[in-house]
Amino acid sequence: MLGNLTGIHLLIILGIIILLFGATKLPALAKGLGQSINIFKKEMGDDKKKHDDGTANTVVTDPAAQSTAQPTAQPVVNPGPSVQPNVHSTAEPKN
Repeated sequence: MLGNLTGIHLLIILGIIILLFGATKLPALAKGLGQSINIFKKEMGDDKKKHDDGTANTVVTDPAAQSTAQPTAQPVVNPGPSVQPNVHSTAEPKN
């Protein structure tokens, strides 16, 4: 399926990507992608070390223990707008 892509096809795809995202955002997107890949590799390495050491987390099968281990979620309170609306308008009131 992808074996039929030639150099001109890849240039067209690259041009479409530049048109969609803009040349200024592409370095930021590439940096974010690179950081995500590095974090993923690091976590996979840490997980492999835990598995090799035998210190992997065990799964709790007792439902009562799970409910006591997790704190209850508090409701999110919306504090409202931090800026008061402009009461003193410079426009004259309509009659």
